[in-house]
Amino acid sequence: MDLEILYKYYLECRQIVTIDTRKIKGGEIYFALKGDNFDGNLFAEDAIKKGAKYVIVDDKDIANKIGSQAILVTDVLRTLQELAKFHRLRLNIPIIAITGSNGKTTTKELLYNVLSQKFKTAYTKGNLNNHIGIPLTLLDIRPTDEISIVEMGANHQKEIASYCNYVLPNYGIITNFGKAHLEGFGGIEGVIKGKSELFEDIKERSGIVFFNRNDSTAFNKVKDINLKAFDYSINDPNSFVYGKEIFKNEKVTIEIPEWNLEIKSNLTGSYNVNNILAAICVGKFFEIDKMQIKNGIESYFPNNSRSQIQSIGNNTWILDAYNANPSSMEAALRNLETFKGPKLAILGAMMELGDFSENEHYRIAELASKSHFENVILVGEYFKDAAGQFGFQFAENNIEAKQLFEKLKIDHYTILLKGSRSIALEKLIT
Repeated sequence: MDLEILYKYYLECRQIVTIDTRKIKGGEIYFALKGDNFDGNLFAEDAIKKGAKYVIVDDKDIANKIGSQAILVTDVLRTLQELAKFHRLRLNIPIIAITGSNGKTTTKELLYNVLSQKFKTAYTKGNLNNHIGIPLTLLDIRPTDEISIVEMGANHQKEIASYCNYVLPNYGIITNFGKAHLEGFGGIEGVIKGKSELFEDIKERSGIVFFNRNDSTAFNKVKDINLKAFDYSINDPNSFVYGKEIFKNEKVTIEIPEWNLEIKSNLTGSYNVNNILAAICVGKFFEIDKMQIKNGIESYFPNNSRSQIQSIGNNTWILDAYNANPSSMEAALRNLETFKGPKLAILGAMMELGDFSENEHYRIAELASKSHFENVILVGEYFKDAAGQFGFQFAENNIEAKQLFEKLKIDHYTILLKGSRSIALEKLIT
């Protein structure tokens, strides 16, 4: 299929792309993607019946059966990505790409809130940050949009580079280099190399990056690659933006001395300071008024199981259960230590650690034991041995964890829920 022709079909469908027939309302272009346990081609007829205008399939028999509304291609996924690049090349707007081991989604949400104060901003919805979600994000950018933010997740080397091939970002942020997806990356050095693919790509196209001056890895990468960069930091006046964390309550408050301004976020945890500063840095670069930046940060309320604080009964819950890796788990435990009164940590197992799994789960359990929390519940098979070694309560899954919690009759506690997505610890409070 000629991309010029396919692009006309896409525009004819008002740029409404779907990969899920359950969400069809009428007039869409449906891409029949395949997965390990499904074949989107089998739903193409249903898509037409529900109102899709065109279906993109790679099954010849199904294409022949549907007729003129079916567009036959060699590979649906590759076609989706190629169409996304074709669209990207016709967009005359800056695109900011964000990756990192931790904090990329929160940074993306904060940055969207800041940039939206001045610009019509497109951005990655939810967690659509992979080989399917990223092209969908690009194809969702409209002619009226003035700037876009694209989040990139990755669990192996060369993945970020592949995304950059069709995102073609002008600007980039790497939030940090942590112990995430160690199995796929092959250790922390692999993580650094893989995430740095964004900076390498930005360099090739003479773009600009924003980085944390306090992060020695990021600082050295920017220096080694010789990038044009703008930095943010805690307590370093030499930075483009620097801030000071003010400890007033359980939510992060930052002072920006240059502006003589306090910015009070709705996020918990000192680990969010750099996410906030990154958004401020980009906002300043794009010449957004300081009061608009303040409003952008302060109007953001987390609602995605990331750094949320909820009061339920007499207990304060820190809901940070969307995902976890050793770096983010350690940061969450350090944050819990800062809260007053009795504390309970409910920790879910961390995935994709491979040969590093046993040591990293032991290390997190050891850190929890040294934190002297009143109670600790470890959840998931990878934590089983560590729970026994440190005398912590153990649950196979979130159902057992909820039962253990209810037996404790916790009252006036601060409770941390932190674990990988598959553990779904948020179900303890739903």
